[in-house]
Amino acid sequence: MKQYEIWWAELPQPAGRRPVLLLSRNEAYGVLNKFLAAEITTTIRNIPIEVRLGSEEGMPKPCVANLDNVRTISKVHLAERISKLPVHKVASVKRALGYALHWDELIDIPDVLLV
Repeated sequence: MKQYEIWWAELPQPAGRRPVLLLSRNEAYGVLNKFLAAEITTTIRNIPIEVRLGSEEGMPKPCVANLDNVRTISKVHLAERISKLPVHKVASVKRALGYALHWDELIDIPDVLLV
């Protein structure tokens, strides 16, 4: 498990089985039992808190990582690794989290400084 990997998660209802984007720092996966993750959904609203995902990221159809829906996920709920987010999408994730948390310092920084 690593930061920016996409995994299938078996979450409690109503979420159920869904892909999630891991957000915790790499060092956390070896010592913690719970991690931060963003839910991935096919509900696309074209708003700044979403990061578009598709076949390049191993998704069967267009979807988004929704940074308004960040949750703590237990390691036991992570079922299967799907893929790793391409490096060029990392800045988009950080910017989307900046919008979700209203952290202007993440919204206004050039992409090159967010990777």
